[in-house]
Amino acid sequence: MKHLLAILALFAGMDAAAQFKPEINGTIRGKYEYQTEEGEGRFQVRNARFSLSGKVVDAVSYKAEIDLSDEGSIKMLDAYTRISPWRTLNFTIGQMRVPFTIDAHRSPHQQYFANRSFIAKQVGNVRDVGATLDYTFNVGFPIILEAGMFNGSGLTNQKDFWTNNINYSAKAQLFFPKGFNLTLSVQKIKPEAVNIMMYDAGAYYHGNGWHVEAEYLYKHYADNAYGAVHSFDGFVNYDIKVGGKKPLVKKVSPLARFDYMSDHSDGTADAETGLLNTTDYRRSRITGGVTLSLGTPFVSDIRLNYEKYFYREGAVAKPSERDKIVIEFMTRF
Repeated sequence: MKHLLAILALFAGMDAAAQFKPEINGTIRGKYEYQTEEGEGRFQVRNARFSLSGKVVDAVSYKAEIDLSDEGSIKMLDAYTRISPWRTLNFTIGQMRVPFTIDAHRSPHQQYFANRSFIAKQVGNVRDVGATLDYTFNVGFPIILEAGMFNGSGLTNQKDFWTNNINYSAKAQLFFPKGFNLTLSVQKIKPEAVNIMMYDAGAYYHGNGWHVEAEYLYKHYADNAYGAVHSFDGFVNYDIKVGGKKPLVKKVSPLARFDYMSDHSDGTADAETGLLNTTDYRRSRITGGVTLSLGTPFVSDIRLNYEKYFYREGAVAKPSERDKIVIEFMTRF
């Protein structure tokens, strides 16, 4: 009888281990870009991202994510534990994407375009170490509320970082019926000596093959240390399903985007003057293209884009922020 009980206990342990088996995911993005005015091109591995996630018990989950090639650099991205005492409540502590904006919160495989919007790349892109609390409830439609506190140290400056200034972020997502969404968020950061407040409002419609989205971000620097930044991102995507028996391309999606940002500082000051540097000059951009989905959406996509930039007078364009044609192959597994 004792041997039977021991065997049953062993199998019960094996079943539990199988139930909480870790899940491995990855995203590979390889692309070729050709700058039309300079007549120069390059191949690039934009992302080689791998993540390990799962549960240790029903109420405790985890995620660890690393990018082996984030524009050629190795970066540790997510590393957190999540406790879910109820199905509608989550507490997360560790390193993560700060809950803020719509587009900046998308993972690389969820992006519609080969290159991110100005909001997602320059203005509202923040990952940090801290803790968040999110709660989901229903008032006839789902609402997700998220709020968190963060060091402000970023991803690589944690060991000897101590502060009496806590950054925070809060986000509300309202999922209305028929595919409509409204997202409102606020964030406070302090990269160096200046407090920066950011306010973001975005909305989208997703349904009947369409995804139509618009987002506006306002960035304010304390004590008028730098002029307020305005940034906008708007785009439309339409999915056309391809018929036939086992077609190579399952879906064709023409899409177009307009985005804009005024002169922008990331909050770092000039060593000599102490004034905040302009890290990005005012510009707008029109992007057009098509996405060919070889599998289900956001699993195996070929993204073909053309980007046209418009800079203000006197602006200096960065090497990778110029008119170009982009072809990107994205694989998610």
